[in-house]
Amino acid sequence: MKLETLRDLMCHELKDIYDAEHQITEALPVMAREASAPDLKNAFTEHLEQTRTHISRLEQVFQQLGVPAERQTCAGMKGLLTEGKQLMKENADPDVMDAGLIAAAQRVEHYEMAAYGTVRTYASELGDQSICSLLQQTLDEEGETDKKLTRLAVGHINLEAAAGERRAA
Repeated sequence: MKLETLRDLMCHELKDIYDAEHQITEALPVMAREASAPDLKNAFTEHLEQTRTHISRLEQVFQQLGVPAERQTCAGMKGLLTEGKQLMKENADPDVMDAGLIAAAQRVEHYEMAAYGTVRTYASELGDQSICSLLQQTLDEEGETDKKLTRLAVGHINLEAAAGERRAA
């Protein structure tokens, strides 16, 4: 596909995000199993359901654009998730692993926020407020997930990981 217009670029980026969301649906159950803190497990499980909604919303966007909902390999997400998989292979204290899982998940969220923010801006510049609204909904949800992960980290998970370090000293 030749990228001649902003609409072409937006469709190209949407296919990338569509693949990223599918990759995330495969990673989140593994992260939930690996997490030891019940509220972190729950956050990953809740975000899995939310991610399925994001996929559905993207399918609505593709339909409104009149293009097939196709995945284009998102190398960026693949790299972020590979780093998370490598972390989960480490022999880590459960509290330290939880802190690391939050860090990995937040990198994913930040990547998604950048991607959704970009395509939302393209839709706005192209005057498609319906698509802009759908993408903004997802962008808002990704931001809330990031904030929730931060609350978990600073609320107790990082503190518990640090307490283990103090016990070891």
